[in-house]
Amino acid sequence: MISRALLLASVAGTTLLASPAFADQPAVAETAAEGSASGGNDILVTAQRREENAQNVPIALSVVGGADIEAKGAFNINRLQQSQPTIQFYSSNPRNSAINIRGLGAPFGLTNDGIEQGVGFYLDGVYIGRAGASTFDFVDVQRVEVLRGPQGTLYGKNTTAGAVNVTTRPPSFDPEARVELSGGNYNFIQAKGSVSAPLVADQLAARVSVSYSKRDGTIKDVTSGEDVHRMDSFSVRGQLLWKPTTDLSFALAGDYNRQNPLCCVQYYARVAPTQRPLARQYTALAAAFHYAPPSTNPFDRVTDLDADLNARQTMAGVSLTGNWDIGPATITSVSAWRNWDWKPANDRDFTGLPITTVSANPSHQTQWSQELRLASNGKTRLQYTLGAFFFSQKINTDGLQMQGPAASRWLLSGADASNPNVLNGLTSTNTIHFSNQSFAVFGKLNWAVTDKLHVQPGLRLNYDKKSGFYEAVVSIANSQYNFVATADNVQSLLNSKTGAGQTTFQNQINTLAPQRYSPEFSDWNVSGDITVSYDFTDDVHGYATYAKSFKSGGINLSGLPLNSKSTGVDLSTQTVKPENVNHFEVGLKTQLWDRKVTFNLAGFWDEIKNYQATVNANAVNVIRGYLANAQKVRVRGIEFDSSFRPSDRFNAYVNGAYTDAKYVKFTNAPCPPELAGGTALPVVNGVIVGTPARAGTPGNSLPFCNISGQVMPGISKWSFSFGAEYNVPVSGGEIYLGYDGSYRSRFSSNPSPSAYMYIDDYSLHNFRLGFRKDRFNVFGWVRNAFNQHYFELLSAQSGSSGLIVGQPGDPRTWGFTIRNEF
Repeated sequence: MISRALLLASVAGTTLLASPAFADQPAVAETAAEGSASGGNDILVTAQRREENAQNVPIALSVVGGADIEAKGAFNINRLQQSQPTIQFYSSNPRNSAINIRGLGAPFGLTNDGIEQGVGFYLDGVYIGRAGASTFDFVDVQRVEVLRGPQGTLYGKNTTAGAVNVTTRPPSFDPEARVELSGGNYNFIQAKGSVSAPLVADQLAARVSVSYSKRDGTIKDVTSGEDVHRMDSFSVRGQLLWKPTTDLSFALAGDYNRQNPLCCVQYYARVAPTQRPLARQYTALAAAFHYAPPSTNPFDRVTDLDADLNARQTMAGVSLTGNWDIGPATITSVSAWRNWDWKPANDRDFTGLPITTVSANPSHQTQWSQELRLASNGKTRLQYTLGAFFFSQKINTDGLQMQGPAASRWLLSGADASNPNVLNGLTSTNTIHFSNQSFAVFGKLNWAVTDKLHVQPGLRLNYDKKSGFYEAVVSIANSQYNFVATADNVQSLLNSKTGAGQTTFQNQINTLAPQRYSPEFSDWNVSGDITVSYDFTDDVHGYATYAKSFKSGGINLSGLPLNSKSTGVDLSTQTVKPENVNHFEVGLKTQLWDRKVTFNLAGFWDEIKNYQATVNANAVNVIRGYLANAQKVRVRGIEFDSSFRPSDRFNAYVNGAYTDAKYVKFTNAPCPPELAGGTALPVVNGVIVGTPARAGTPGNSLPFCNISGQVMPGISKWSFSFGAEYNVPVSGGEIYLGYDGSYRSRFSSNPSPSAYMYIDDYSLHNFRLGFRKDRFNVFGWVRNAFNQHYFELLSAQSGSSGLIVGQPGDPRTWGFTIRNEF
């Protein structure tokens, strides 16, 4: 796997185009440059007995060294995206997190356990099965690699959009230690340390790494007086490296991560007028309760929670990696077990009103994986990597949602809206089980037709099987209503009602629907790719790639929508089809002026059939959404990565991406919030919003909209990262000034484009000033130096009131860091 390829990055801040092709010779790296400034601008991919310049291998890969990660404070995937224009990371809380590359990877919206991510996240070669389980702090990281485009013919788990590879520092046979302390505003404290030493000379070495981070919250809850969106995390990782012979090695690693950040909240950002009667829209509903948010300026950073808040999670894992050099090839085995435990509590109505008083879906995941590979050694005309991969995953979730005394007025219409008891105490208890097994065999060849011309075909055979169970039991017990509704008795309960009583009961079970189903999905598919590359000169290289890939189909495990007669759930929506990806890419890599300048360019075009997307249930009072397939989407773009190092005193980088992503055909999409409650299409700023696929019914939203030709969510058309560092020699060391910036153009924050749910373009600017000498480094830093106001996410409140809530990004933070290595 690439994560065991030794990448020697010689320029801080550099992100270059490189390749995993045959970097997967699984030797244990004994040394590695980590983005330090030294020498020329080469990045070398080194496998057992083979080393090649990353500029010579044909795929898009950004490499961020450990020293660069430490300098930028990019200690998790959320912060890493600021230096990687092609990465998009979204998270309303750790479970509801998604990693996308080039706009592809996971559907925009709440997480559904029954599907897989299109971007693979790997920790020391071990695939992490849930994006939420990848939100840990980086500990003692040697480098992070971001691969763009399908990677299934070299990776164990099929990844159709790309991969993020985190590689930690391995144990060392030379004693060493690292200590780092940081402090800053918001009472920020961070401590990191690692120690490594031989236990048996030249045979057994160990490394232990720890990290602790704590910070006050950046948002004030005026109800409790507490600050929320805190930082509170602890991580520890231990490794043993055993080399019984020069040809055989084993690496045993274990890690534990605990996060308890008291988050996550979204709150008032703006209001979108809907097509519901004025009395059923946010302004009138809030006035009926004499309610006003603590501020209508979201960047005052205040909220008014009336429900418990929690986002505690633990992640742990053990892996064993073995490498055996048998002469012409190396055999590698990677065995791993990982565990993720999530214990949340949320204020899901996003207001200080008791609409939804409890919302929690605690989840527990366990996964096992086994990978075997055979990779050729040496530099020959024909090189190969062959592999097999098995993955097993189980997820168990026990959810609870309860409505409060304000729910009837907020969610219902007619006579039931004026009776708080209709929904007060209405509770859905959900039991969810998910089982996922996959198996694959894969291989990649590298044929040197001539010294300049290379052909690299790859092939993958993949099998996936998913099965699940979902049950929601709905109950209520108050002074007026008392029942327990299950999938078995809901129809008889409905039939026992008459007149207004039947209407009320229908409103209750439409709000939280009792249901039970056991979806299953299984499928075989064959994917492959072929790359042709040509070395025009020693410093100019070109390539072209075509890949046919599949993202596994899935099962809906967030509840199903009601059928057209509202007499039960629509069982036809239990499964979603696999995504079918056609990927085209061309690239050019150049180095100029004695390799002091590197400029690389890549263009890509992806067409995806049966794109997995989020769809809302069609009634205004129904809270949950589900997954469906958009018929076709297209994503195309151009990327460049560049670095400049005219002298030892100065280096700079500029990276950019242009991405054009749209739904080619999506005729059953969710409608934007401004269409809630009617069938007419509003005109906003001269633009017709949406196209109805069919007429709605009075009191309900349009069942769905045709958004073919419109933009996909979460994707900026333009994104850039840029930075520089200048140093001056002083007293045997150097004083340095560093700068890192990023820019994103506006993007949609709703599955269907809404005139009220675009996040405006923004730029972030970070500075650092410090002194370093030998292995000592002390510096001050400021992040978001100009205190840019921006949103990470915008969401529409459940119930179609028109309230748009937002999750603001971090304000300006500042502090200092002191680091020493021994």
